[in-house]
Amino acid sequence: MTVPSALPTIDVSETERRLREDPGRPILVDVRENAEFLEVRAPGAVLIPMSEFAARAGDLPKDRPLLVVCHLGSRSAAAAGFLIRSGWTDVVNVAGGMDAWQRAGLPTRSGPLDPGEGELG
Repeated sequence: MTVPSALPTIDVSETERRLREDPGRPILVDVRENAEFLEVRAPGAVLIPMSEFAARAGDLPKDRPLLVVCHLGSRSAAAAGFLIRSGWTDVVNVAGGMDAWQRAGLPTRSGPLDPGEGELG
């Protein structure tokens, strides 16, 4: 997967605000691997690891905004670019990823998943 040159990107503060306030009900799509997700994650994030992303991307809705996050921003940029090239229109990369999310003091969860957590609902 390659990154398009003009990839729509937002910072973690804008991401958190959109998740909280946007009536379009954006989905935070985390493309890190399972172990990374268990270590730390944003509440409500949907896990679709990069190792499975191309095969599972079709599960993502095209009628809701998708905010794509990883650890630092490279994998999520590639995944967001893939979605845009594949016909999704409301997709943004989250700059700085979960590293920036944690540094900003935004809410996180860690450890074992609750039933349904990380799944597209």
